[in-house]
Amino acid sequence: MSIPRRALVAVAAALALPLTAIPASAADIPPADTVVTSPNVTHVLNIPKPAPLATTINTDIAFQDGYAYVGNYGGFSIYDVRDPKRATPVSSVVCPGSQMDVSVYGDLLFTAVDSSRSDDSCNSTALTADHKEAWEGVRIFDVSDKANPKYIKSVETNCGSHTLTLVPGRGHDRNRNVYIYVSSYNPSSTFPDCQPPHDKISIIKVPLRNPAEAAVAATPVVFPDGGNETQPGLLVPTSGCHDITAYAEKDIAAGACMGDGVLFDIRDRLNPVVTARTTDPNFAFWHSATFSNDARKVVFTDELGGGGQATCNEATGPNRGADAIYEIVRGQLVFKSYFKIPRYQADSENCVAHNGSLIPVKGRDIMVQAWYMGGLSVWDFTDAAHPREIGYFERGPRADGTGGGIWSAYYYNGYIYGADFHHGLDIVRIDDRLTDSARHVRTDRLNVQSQESYRAGRGH
Repeated sequence: MSIPRRALVAVAAALALPLTAIPASAADIPPADTVVTSPNVTHVLNIPKPAPLATTINTDIAFQDGYAYVGNYGGFSIYDVRDPKRATPVSSVVCPGSQMDVSVYGDLLFTAVDSSRSDDSCNSTALTADHKEAWEGVRIFDVSDKANPKYIKSVETNCGSHTLTLVPGRGHDRNRNVYIYVSSYNPSSTFPDCQPPHDKISIIKVPLRNPAEAAVAATPVVFPDGGNETQPGLLVPTSGCHDITAYAEKDIAAGACMGDGVLFDIRDRLNPVVTARTTDPNFAFWHSATFSNDARKVVFTDELGGGGQATCNEATGPNRGADAIYEIVRGQLVFKSYFKIPRYQADSENCVAHNGSLIPVKGRDIMVQAWYMGGLSVWDFTDAAHPREIGYFERGPRADGTGGGIWSAYYYNGYIYGADFHHGLDIVRIDDRLTDSARHVRTDRLNVQSQESYRAGRGH
């Protein structure tokens, strides 16, 4: 979700109210609270949110060694998904601070906090950002004992951490350090630790042998010219990045930066260099990015309305609140087409392009993606100019007329996992000739914003 920072309480309230948009055709809308799927998709399991986090919403997911780490505005939960049909919660940590973007690496779990807190502890309370003592940034947990995670370190960052991206070290540095690229935005002259123009990212260096020494090591400016601030229809003008996807083995990254889409050279982990930059007149908010496996394409998402509006309808159309597919040609971004789910949603359903991941199919570019109350969509962009949906899972409108839906939908070792605001963790399977070969690709770890290549029949 990409509502301007410090407005998250208002957003949560907005999602509890009926939303307004042009109504979709009644024939297109499933019955209230009813699961519907395409014929090639099966709903395997739903696990309700564990009791300690039942009243706060689910967000991001990371995976490692058969465990899923699910972020939540109130903290995070760990699930044993080694047998997806019998997946079960292992533990929950109550440690409030939206949005709780998560990445895992070895025994370390990194969580993003972009709501001002009274201090960095898990007992903190909300405190407005105009207080100098307010804290927001990154919390680090030791998850070697899945049943009893331990909070070991916090790192404060300017303007907090709306999202975070884990980037392993390069060469001999790989076994010594990881780097956390912190995306944040929406500064104000009234915020002591979030002063304009911002226009930068914060990079935390984490020594793997002593993570308690983690600290901000660099704050490179991405937009020395201020970025795209004047385009009509922007949700908010560029003042940093919303999210970054790093493809570390190829030394590149893609930044979804509010009003701009960018490519980085990240050979120097502490000094990412912008190598390409683009804007799009149909984009209100550059939200996230996904490379194709061969890194010849990148999909950017537009979070029109910040995730709180009904934009999957005829009135909005197919080119806004959508994905934009770009080919990378001689290092530059070349637009090819848009993709948006072809199923209209009701006027009470917040729906827009959101978080997704590749499905590892050799020779094709296929991904699964969350669309809030539009559910999750499996779609093929092998032909960048003619993408198409090949499967879906969704629920009908909530009977009480409120919002919600699936925040993140990722493919991990043969199954799709969706983190739903209210319903908890959904586990879904697709059986289709286009995706069946992906079951042979296994991976130990999946942090979606830390992209790794795959080969058919082998993990990484």
